[in-house]
This record gives sequence, structure tokens and C-alpha cells, in this order.
Amino acid sequence: METGRLSESLEDYLEAILAVLDEKQAVRAKDIAKRLSVSSPSVTGALHALSEKNLINYAPYDVITLTSEGEAIARDVTGRHHVLQEFFTKVLGVNEAEASEAACRMEHSLSPDLMKRLVGFLACVENYTDGDTDWICGAAKSYGEVNDPDACRECVEKCIESHRKEPRESEDSDGA
Repeated sequence: METGRLSESLEDYLEAILAVLDEKQAVRAKDIAKRLSVSSPSVTGALHALSEKNLINYAPYDVITLTSEGEAIARDVTGRHHVLQEFFTKVLGVNEAEASEAACRMEHSLSPDLMKRLVGFLACVENYTDGDTDWICGAAKSYGEVNDPDACRECVEKCIESHRKEPRESEDSDGA
């Protein structure tokens, strides 16, 4: 999906509209202003811009809806945000608030290839560690204290290898 023609700000508005729709099933300009902590005139300007691009259906004082293209872009941005936030919390051990804030800033610049690779990496982490993310030498708790990246890399490789050798529950139950 090509979102390069939209500014980060407009992507944020689409993401906010989708989130409010998911919560309330109806979106008004004041809901967006509250969610994004912006002024009503800022919301109005963004809504006009999104409407001109046929990404939303908008009329003053009426509910706001996403067009199919607007919804697709909003879901794409939301998905990128979620993947980044998962990476920051599950792999790097960052708290939820900081992870969400960082994901919001970075979600706009992820290329489709980078996104695909990040999703693949997260799947690998889940598959080989059963969700146990303490495998990076405890680095999630002490990234600032890791002085030897080679030792950390060796630790990760040993951990992944040990998970590959252990019988997996799914493999045990397949033959039963």
C-alpha cells in the first residue's frame, strides 16, 4: 500500500479515526481532537485534506467515516505501530508507554521490506523461545551495560540452538 503521499500527521489522523471507530462505532471531530490532543481547527483542516484525497467521508457536524482506501491505509499504519511496539516491548524490554511513543514516531517510515523482515524476526522470536524474551543475555534489562556484542550474539545463538534441540509440545502431540 502506497502511503508516501500522506504526511505523518494525516496518517495519524487516519489511525485515530480507526481507533475511535473501533471504540465507539461513530467518530466526530471532537473525538479526534481529544485523542490526538490537538485543536478543533487542526482537526478540521486535516479532515478537509483527507476528504479531498477520498480517504474519509466528512461533512461538518456529521459523523466521520473511512472510505475503503482510507480504512486500508489506517489499518496498515496501525499494523506497523503494533509490530514496532511488540518489538520494543517483547525483544527490547521497553515499557509500554515508551514503546508506544517510539512506535508512533517510527511507524511512518518503515518500508514494506523492513516491515516484512521485522514481522519475520518477531515470529522467529516467538517460535524459538515460546515467548520467553529473556534470551538476549538479559539485555532487555541492561542494554546500556552490554559491553561485548560478540558475547551477547553467542548467547543468543546458544539459546536459539537449545530451543531447536528441545522437543516442542506441538511435535510431542503430533505423534500421539
